[in-house]
Amino acid sequence: MSGNQETSFEANMGRLEEIVSLLERGDADLAASLRLFEEGTKLAAACSAMLEDAEQKVAVLRKGPGGEPEELPFQDQEE
Repeated sequence: MSGNQETSFEANMGRLEEIVSLLERGDADLAASLRLFEEGTKLAAACSAMLEDAEQKVAVLRKGPGGEPEELPFQDQEE
């Protein structure tokens, strides 16, 4: 990862896919594999946080009992 620079979800996922591929090949020695695994867990946590943040921003507007718009979490509308 690039220090304090914020990277996009897509860039993080791309790097995570690269790491998985490298680890699956099994070419790296133990120390390198551990570094890759550590980087991967940090990327996975960052992606999870980004998804959680995005989920909190997503809301569906619908008319409430008084006819006024009412915000509901997106997941409530999936059922």
